[in-house]
Amino acid sequence: MHKSDTSPTPKLTDEALRALAEAEARRKELATREQKKRQSTEVGGVGGPEPTRYGDWEKKGIATDF
Repeated sequence: MHKSDTSPTPKLTDEALRALAEAEARRKELATREQKKRQSTEVGGVGGPEPTRYGDWEKKGIATDF
């Protein structure tokens, strides 16, 4: 008769549990940062250098100061 593998799962040590919790916290933090980065990306903005840095704005060949 073939016995199925029903061996009990070994209990994790406190250190292993803490390491798993820390890894999960890092994954959540990374996901949060990635989500914020995606939300803060400008859609349809001006390409090239930041216009406010140089004191003018150019759109379709017309530059205006503001």
